[in-house]
Amino acid sequence: MIRLYPVPFRLLTQDQKFKKWQWVEARVEKARDDHRPESHRIYVDNLVPGEEISPRQNWWERLQAIRSLPIYESFEALEAAREKDNISLGLLRPQRLVDLEIRAERHKEWTREERDKLMRDQAQGNLFQETSGTLQQLQKMPFSFYYRYECDGPAGEQQHLHKIVDWEACQLFRNLWREHGEDHWQAPFRARLLEEFSRKHLLFLMGNMHRYQHQWLIVSLIYPPKRPQQTLF
Repeated sequence: MIRLYPVPFRLLTQDQKFKKWQWVEARVEKARDDHRPESHRIYVDNLVPGEEISPRQNWWERLQAIRSLPIYESFEALEAAREKDNISLGLLRPQRLVDLEIRAERHKEWTREERDKLMRDQAQGNLFQETSGTLQQLQKMPFSFYYRYECDGPAGEQQHLHKIVDWEACQLFRNLWREHGEDHWQAPFRARLLEEFSRKHLLFLMGNMHRYQHQWLIVSLIYPPKRPQQTLF
């Protein structure tokens, strides 16, 4: 796996926008200011979306695309791989989802520091879209989402808590907020991320933070269907 950034998705042209499971062609190079081995800079000015990877046949094509990647059965094993090999991306298989925590953000709008960082990140992508003389800005999420989950670790069953920053989960929140309103979005959100995903062969794509590499986030959720006595690979 490699990490490609920055990708100011909302500033891409319509014919450059891509889906979560889709090949893209683009010019990339190893990131110079990020020493994590997987981190690469992508030049989105020549990004070309390619073939989509179908979820048909119980995700057969998608599972083939990630077949060669190791899957860690515990968070301790993932962290040990980081300490030994400096990895910063990895697939983790939770044994059981315990809870989904939803926390309101302290600041509903961007702080000045967050706004400045956002503008710098957009500028690095060399994609500017003028709107009333200012760069288009992303809407801040008013809530943060965390999975509390269990894995079998070296000392037995261990429980962990990690923040979810998956784009698809954030977009689900926005859609449900618009559809159900401020007071009723949480029930269908939990039904999707907690109840439905508990019935899947759920994997977490974990990524750590550049400055604090012992801190991990759930970057993406991978959820092929589960069948009796079925294994992923």
